[in-house]
Amino acid sequence: MNRFVEVATEAAREAGAVLLADSSRPKNISYKSEVDIVTETDKRSESLIVARLRAHFPQHGIVAEEGSGDAVARARFTWHVDPLDGTTNFAHGYPCVAVSIGLLEDGEPIAAVVLNPFSDELFCAARGEGAYLNQKRVHVSPVEKLSKSLLATGFPTDKRVQSANINYYWEFTLRSHGIRRDGSAALDLCSVACGRFDAFWEFGLHSWDTAAGVLIVKEAGGMVTDFAGRPYHPGDPAMLASNRRIHSEMQQVAAEIADRLAAASQPAPALLPPR
Repeated sequence: MNRFVEVATEAAREAGAVLLADSSRPKNISYKSEVDIVTETDKRSESLIVARLRAHFPQHGIVAEEGSGDAVARARFTWHVDPLDGTTNFAHGYPCVAVSIGLLEDGEPIAAVVLNPFSDELFCAARGEGAYLNQKRVHVSPVEKLSKSLLATGFPTDKRVQSANINYYWEFTLRSHGIRRDGSAALDLCSVACGRFDAFWEFGLHSWDTAAGVLIVKEAGGMVTDFAGRPYHPGDPAMLASNRRIHSEMQQVAAEIADRLAAASQPAPALLPPR
């Protein structure tokens, strides 16, 4: 096994055990914003992951959602860690929850692990070595048309009234078999990789949400870009991940939606990376 993936897997398993142990206990919930919550489990999980990564790779940078990482300036290798992707799900006892750990080399994903401890599903990938679910190779779906596709998306926890994604949700719902909104971007991307979903899009995701999932989709044969077709980098404002076959059709629909929003003078999501 790739050394980076091996260490990340160990860290994810350790953190996943914490999530399982805490799942049946009363949740100590606090708020980072009006609706963006964090639990003590997020913090414990992150602490374990960061400690293991630092022990094995002391020269690497770490960017972690709850802030316990240390983004080393100009580090060639940087880990991006979401210790509990799907905190709202976790707080409500909905078992769509993941530990997501991705490694970037000079800004490009090279190793990835995503674990749902409740289903005991571990997705992993290393650049050039394929994508795997519980050690079995996975591939994106063969679906050729948007009209026959099952899609996924998510909505931001902040600025929900200003989010234009409801327009995309409406349009893609009418043009597909349907859309799922499970509340974990990392698992949504993994579901694209193994063919459960044919595509996933979202706006405003952070690097720790996507650093692992992006590589898993690519290594499973999928495509990840912004809506204009430019390569997506973790942290960019807009993401479209698909089985590759329906990618251009989704881009075309998204462009039509953006044009209508502009004509109606409604705010559209930022589709270009910040300069």
